Amino acid sequence: MRPFETSFGALAARELILVAVRDGEVVGWGECVADADPYYSSETTATAWHMLSRYLVPAILNRTIGGARELHALWHRVRGHRMAKAALEMAAWDLEARLAGQPLCERLGAPARPIPAGVSIGIQPSIDALVARVEAERAEGYQRIKIKIKPGWDVEPVRAIRERLGAIPLMVDANAAYSPTDAAHLRQLDDFDLMMIEQPLDYDDLVQHARLQSALGTAICLDESITGPRLAADAIELGACRIINIKPGRMGGFGPSIAVHDLARAAGVPVWHGGMLESGIGRAANLHLSTLPGFSLPGDVAASRRYFVPDLIEPPIEVAPDGTVAVPAGPGIGVRPVDERVRRFSIQSERFTS
Repeated sequence: MRPFETSFGALAARELILVAVRDGEVVGWGECVADADPYYSSETTATAWHMLSRYLVPAILNRTIGGARELHALWHRVRGHRMAKAALEMAAWDLEARLAGQPLCERLGAPARPIPAGVSIGIQPSIDALVARVEAERAEGYQRIKIKIKPGWDVEPVRAIRERLGAIPLMVDANAAYSPTDAAHLRQLDDFDLMMIEQPLDYDDLVQHARLQSALGTAICLDESITGPRLAADAIELGACRIINIKPGRMGGFGPSIAVHDLARAAGVPVWHGGMLESGIGRAANLHLSTLPGFSLPGDVAASRRYFVPDLIEPPIEVAPDGTVAVPAGPGIGVRPVDERVRRFSIQSERFTS
């Protein structure tokens, strides 16, 4: 894995939590997208482990549960901690689909279809290095390029890509690196025909995003700000964005994500599926959710080998020559963790039985 740099800093290794839910010999898998550090979100792998082991798993043990959709009602007393909830909820969805002998996408409400693949490129050591990376990713077949930006690394990198590579589908992601006083500077990006500017301002500031959107020609896409259906509805009503990035790990799982998808689709707001540097387990789950009809823009659904060598799964997830990714076939998420790889990289485990 090459280091991945955003406005938060550079990431050279990934700590993650896997959740397995078993019914007899059938196992469903989920992945927690929290980072080791509280920079993207207040949740971390440590807080998620604590919430899962102390509250979320005990709340469902020794209960008869009709399906994964019922889990959130059992957790109603637990405020927040959506990433921890999502890991267990998504594992339950996978188990449910596997028990039914059904691909997860069909369980979620859509048939399998090829998913247009986009890729996210971190901040590079130089503009030349960035352009070379963009060229390499386009050669791999990715339909849309997203680059990370921050103050001091924004207008000139975008200008260089446009001058050297032309009218490729391009967007930028700020990860909340700017303030409302940067509006005039960000307006310079209107000159480059970007698909969107993702999350330019703070995660909890819909009002300022609405003011900024009214001052920009380029569409704002909200990511960190959208933690569920209520905030999605507020953002749309305020005009804080024209596009929404759906990440089930950020929203608490598939249930809330489907609700946001349906709300946005009814409002005519396009959505796409973001990524959180997941292993192939989380990546496969993302592909299945991306089959829903409102996902009309290429998502961050890169090949599983792009970030981790080796990844944890078989079969691998690959980008086809036409720039799409096939939804893994078979029951559930359609991929399986390789036991030897999971054991090799595990540093802690905990088992619960009912």
